[in-house]
Amino acid sequence: MDSTKTILVTRFSALGDAAMTIPVMKQVLEDNPGVSIVFVSNKNWGALCAGIPRLTFFPADVKGAHKGIPGLYRLFRSIRSEHRIDAVADLHNVLRSKVVRTFFRLAGKPVAAIDKGRAAKKALTRQENKVLQPLTTTIERYAIVFRQLGLRCDMGHKPVFQPRELSAGALALLGPKNGEKWLGIAPFATYREKMYPLEKMEVVLAVLAAEKGSRLLLFGGGQEETAKLTSLATRIPQAVVIAGRFSLAEELAIISQLDVMVSMDSANMHLASLFGVPVISVWGATHPFAGFMGYAQPADNAVQITDLACRPCSVFGNKPCFRGDHACMEWLKPTQIAEKVMRAV
Repeated sequence: MDSTKTILVTRFSALGDAAMTIPVMKQVLEDNPGVSIVFVSNKNWGALCAGIPRLTFFPADVKGAHKGIPGLYRLFRSIRSEHRIDAVADLHNVLRSKVVRTFFRLAGKPVAAIDKGRAAKKALTRQENKVLQPLTTTIERYAIVFRQLGLRCDMGHKPVFQPRELSAGALALLGPKNGEKWLGIAPFATYREKMYPLEKMEVVLAVLAAEKGSRLLLFGGGQEETAKLTSLATRIPQAVVIAGRFSLAEELAIISQLDVMVSMDSANMHLASLFGVPVISVWGATHPFAGFMGYAQPADNAVQITDLACRPCSVFGNKPCFRGDHACMEWLKPTQIAEKVMRAV
């Protein structure tokens, strides 16, 4: 492909999935100096693109102005009115992104779409004759799409971003680090099957709080999670609630200053990975083999029960535990998580 092209990239999705596109898009831009990218995603995720030259964020409001076929056509026309698009990289491959890429294809633009490897993922997660082996990572699946458009994309392992300065509000709450170890704790996930029980996570926090010079920064989203973290912080003096207090851009700066992040298989794993922060990730119903491990995170940073024949039972953690006892999370000991954290800092 000509090196002076603009590529439209689509990923209408949750924060973590959008975050996983960032290392790949930055690598494409570094490997193809004349290329620019217009990234279309959830209107709230624009902060992910900050600081990357030739990467432009285009907000999509798929529950409002861009809802349904008429809304997606409106989105298509808006993009074309502002940018000369030469090709489309569909990193989502769902109905919405298929509609948008079809509009561009009908306008004569080449398109490429992600192969999600559904058959292999089904084999990984089925109960009978499970094929337990690592699949192509999502990061690599994204990279393949760009290669199909004739672009270089030689993925490495270096951090996407450097640490960022804290906002005035964050400094007012946290003060300077002054040699403290800042440990991020993100105990929530969309589905129960991906979440370590909160009462057990409190034991982890108590162990980590006993380490001299450590501060525990609690991350989450929404009023319910913030309320639970606020209650938790009243019992852990070294804990500070970050959830609900800052914009995404401010929260990213705080994450960039962490010494380690403890996260479920969820967005904060991917956000911390952008800054090269070690992430101790906790896995229950899902499994790193499905390809969603944080960018450049070593396999040893995952905490999981490895001898449960039913794991993994789903790719996204959205299927109820067929055993009914959530053994994949319940059997994990708080010390298993705490010890990995202390080895990482």
